[in-house]
Amino acid sequence: MKQYAVKTLTEGRHKLFYIQDNESYEIVLHPSKYLKYKIDTNCSPNTVRRIAFALSYYMEYLSQQELELIEVGELGYEEQNRHFVQFLYWLLEGRHLEKHRKQSTGKGTCNAYLKSVFGFFLYMAECGQIKYLKVLSYNQVTVATSVGIKRTIRSQTFRGYFKPKERNVRAAEEVEIIEILQACTNTRDQLLLLMIAETGFRIGEILGVDYTRDIDYQRKTVRVYFRDDNENEARAKNAEHRRARISDETFEFLLSYLNEYRKLLQRGTFLFINIEGDRAGKPMMVGSVYDMLKRMEKKTGHKITPHMLRRYFARSRRQENWNLEMISMALGHKHLDTTIKYLGNLDDKLLEASKEFYEKHSELYGIDRLL
Repeated sequence: MKQYAVKTLTEGRHKLFYIQDNESYEIVLHPSKYLKYKIDTNCSPNTVRRIAFALSYYMEYLSQQELELIEVGELGYEEQNRHFVQFLYWLLEGRHLEKHRKQSTGKGTCNAYLKSVFGFFLYMAECGQIKYLKVLSYNQVTVATSVGIKRTIRSQTFRGYFKPKERNVRAAEEVEIIEILQACTNTRDQLLLLMIAETGFRIGEILGVDYTRDIDYQRKTVRVYFRDDNENEARAKNAEHRRARISDETFEFLLSYLNEYRKLLQRGTFLFINIEGDRAGKPMMVGSVYDMLKRMEKKTGHKITPHMLRRYFARSRRQENWNLEMISMALGHKHLDTTIKYLGNLDDKLLEASKEFYEKHSELYGIDRLL
């Protein structure tokens, strides 16, 4: 049995996380205070949950190394670097899991756990509890741009992270979406898939839609509006607000769905709900969506995910000549680079555009006179 465990308690509509010492049954103070701080700063419950497990694993690792938090802060740069690299390999080997569950952990997951631990150390340092970690100091270099403006580039000196595996998620194809829609056994599932495909919203965002507040029935638009009290813990990412218009046909389908399930929908305000069983009328959970998609895969042979529908949205809009900035805003991306990754065929388009440019301007540099 592990020494440290993640526990939860509910305070009103808020789910709180803390770490318990299984030997003394006491709350581990500093990590638990940090988790409360993350909740208070509107960090999503799923993110706080991941941070909680990362900290519980790190506390377990410290226990095995017979180290205290304050001692880690006192280590020299090389010792700190070695300490955290070894923690990554400890995670990679699955040593943070119970013996009967031991398995290798993905490199990306290991990196994410360590970044959560670093966030905790920064919090502790800001509170004056420990020294700032030497491995989190910054390298700094100043360079001049093409117009002479000086720019300072800062990067963390810790270089021990595993090289992340490139995420290779394809976009859903239109024919797959159509066949899965036809295989669905109820209008709720059909509407859910249609709205993700037409809005590009994340699954957590679409499940958080409130049909009494977030839908403009005159303009046929749907709004992503950040709230931290959703019963199914679905929320907009980054506390952002966005709107999207759905097609006339999907809007009519939405009205039909609202009419068909009006008695169940009246029990709450969430648009997507459970339509049968003991939880009928309760908001639909993310896991239920993935279960539904697995059933559709068995029926049709097509495997799609909500993320693949977001990529379908991006690709289809790009094919209709939406510019990158517009697509990025619609998807709620913070960085344009993320949008470019969604558009896997963008490089091909750039190459084709370059070819056409050179064909039109073959005399551009007068190269034939140089040969």
